[in-house]
Amino acid sequence: MLDNAIATIENLRVEFETKNGTVVGVEDVSFDIKPGETVCIVGESGSGKSVSSLSLMRLIDYGGGEISGGRLLFDRKGGEEIDLAKTDQSLMRTIRGNEIGMIFQEPMTALNPVFTVGRQLTEGLRLHKKLSREAAEARALELLREVRIPEPERRLKQYPHELSGGMRQRVVIAMAMACEPRLLIADEPTTALDVTIQAEILALMDRLKRETGTAVMFITHDMAVVAQMADRVVVMFRGNKVEEGTVEEIFETPKHDYTKALLAAVPKLGEMTGTDLPRPMKLFGVEGQNLDPIPGEEVPILEVKNLVTRFPVQGGLLRRTVARVHAVEDVSFTVNKGQTLSLVGESGCGKSTVGRSLMRLVEPEAGHVQFDGCDVLAQSQKELRKIRRDMQMIFQDPFASLNPQMQLMEQVAEPMRNYGTHKGSEMQDRVAHLFDRVELPRSFMKRFPHELSGGQRQRIAIARALALNPKLIVADEAVSALDVSVQAQVLNLMMELQAELGLSYLFISHDMAVVERVSHYVGVMYLGRIVEIGPRRAVFEDPQHPYTRALMKAVPIADPRKRKSEKDLNFKPIPSPIHPIGYEPAPSAYREVSPGHKILTTESGY
Repeated sequence: MLDNAIATIENLRVEFETKNGTVVGVEDVSFDIKPGETVCIVGESGSGKSVSSLSLMRLIDYGGGEISGGRLLFDRKGGEEIDLAKTDQSLMRTIRGNEIGMIFQEPMTALNPVFTVGRQLTEGLRLHKKLSREAAEARALELLREVRIPEPERRLKQYPHELSGGMRQRVVIAMAMACEPRLLIADEPTTALDVTIQAEILALMDRLKRETGTAVMFITHDMAVVAQMADRVVVMFRGNKVEEGTVEEIFETPKHDYTKALLAAVPKLGEMTGTDLPRPMKLFGVEGQNLDPIPGEEVPILEVKNLVTRFPVQGGLLRRTVARVHAVEDVSFTVNKGQTLSLVGESGCGKSTVGRSLMRLVEPEAGHVQFDGCDVLAQSQKELRKIRRDMQMIFQDPFASLNPQMQLMEQVAEPMRNYGTHKGSEMQDRVAHLFDRVELPRSFMKRFPHELSGGQRQRIAIARALALNPKLIVADEAVSALDVSVQAQVLNLMMELQAELGLSYLFISHDMAVVERVSHYVGVMYLGRIVEIGPRRAVFEDPQHPYTRALMKAVPIADPRKRKSEKDLNFKPIPSPIHPIGYEPAPSAYREVSPGHKILTTESGY
């Protein structure tokens, strides 16, 4: 074992038995983690990052995997050293939670929905630390305060579904830290979170690490998070370690081609400073790329005025409407031909509801939506069908929006079949052409969704949205679940199609660096209203509204020399959008700061 390392992985090999024979999840990986150090493991989906962490916890045994080679040395609290690969499961139960804590990627599945937060927090303390109920509850309260959860006394009695995503993730972190483990494994702990909550949670983990001297193994595919958190970085690719070094070495002088490609694909906030128009990203090792800016036309194709969408909240014995969620409140904007307007904001700010209201997938309560000279809200369902041919949507989760039982070529052909635009061999040619457009091999046409990776599924969703040659595409968080390099390719693809076909996009996202790369105009949403809107350059280079400034400050930058400190990240908690029946908020009023750049003057709570 290396001097003073808490955990050392030596030549780890993990195999999975499948119907088609043995699959190697991790081929040959070695690295170590020292006390008080954060080692980030980076790589794309399927590179073996999570398999390595599950092997250390010996949870891989329950996931169909087998450790077929190598040693997993761990320095226990008493100072003895053991090989976790050979430890029996009864001793592993003592070590798990007590000496090695784990924060899982998806907080909803890591928490038990039928027990209160308090019960789940005290369980480990009573089991491992042998605390009395009172002592365990006092410690649980202290832990919730440490992870900055407001009103912790109330939270102990609540169930996981009553908390927001960010709060649930904090509870999972509190559970992992409860027994003061020597090693904390964090598997993509901020992937599903908003920028502001992510920033707070990263700062929180950094603080807890400094205060307790815990070693952290941090798994992520987000290079900006790596720059913010890591002391050392291990880069994985197809089950092998391809490079290891300090965070500065990896970012400033990467040696391996894969690391270079990974870093080239990261959009960095501020890269577009001084330019007015979006342009594709320069990717590493790709020849003959077209990197021309995309001008579009200053001619409106979609005009939205005073859009209001509210949802009823039912309660009581008779399930009467007792209050209403003001999801979208007096929103107005314009999307031009061949241009992109991005709506940004945290989850729950109403940006997805805006996209769905335009398509009338949810019915708005008031407002005007004019698309290509047509009043969308006045149309009957039959007339709406015609309009929808020109307005298509790409949803956030391609797995949920594709049919698991249909071959991919059928799914891409379905819109054409529905509208009768192409027949027979003509349709087959069009589908093959669309596969070429989204850079998927034609051999995939006979495959099913589960046989593709996330990025490939998202390309199918784009191909299907393009099938009818629409004029406008609403992209709802279309790239948020993708790996960095795949995200860069999909974004470039969307921009190439825009330049070539004159497509307009309403791009809904919470990723500020992506929005800076693709947008002509940007609207920032907070609590159902647009608080700032204008040309992308004006909004990003001269943000005027305090909320826009806070959002910009929270974005981690993929440069280890520009780390955020915890004092940069003081956010106000978002007020509730639920109001009693009869409550009528003031209409949105704006002040123009520079040509086309406006900020909200109505009191919006921020």
